[in-house]
Amino acid sequence: HREEPRRAPRIAVVRCETVSEVCPGVGCLQAVQAKHAHFAGYAEGVELVGFFTCGGCPGRRVGRLVERLLDFGLDAVHLSSCVMLEGEYPRCPHREQMARTIEARGVRVVKGTHH
Repeated sequence: HREEPRRAPRIAVVRCETVSEVCPGVGCLQAVQAKHAHFAGYAEGVELVGFFTCGGCPGRRVGRLVERLLDFGLDAVHLSSCVMLEGEYPRCPHREQMARTIEARGVRVVKGTHH
């Protein structure tokens, strides 16, 4: 009996639709590549299989896109720093609802990206 090699975790990042108008996502993408901040726990590498906006309040696109990513072996979804922070960005009033939507599909939620 041969053991299957472990594959790299497959993740996605969901970001705020409003903030995406002024942020190209560089901080999130650099953090993924460097395994920095909330990506530091991926010791065996990480594969980014999705990077999308929530679709606007109340996160109308999240459930549909997470469903699509399940076919690609999605393991976790990071709620981006712009969704989690308060003060620098407008506070997201729907972040807990988005987290529940993702978890209901059997996918782990990580709260944060590069901050």
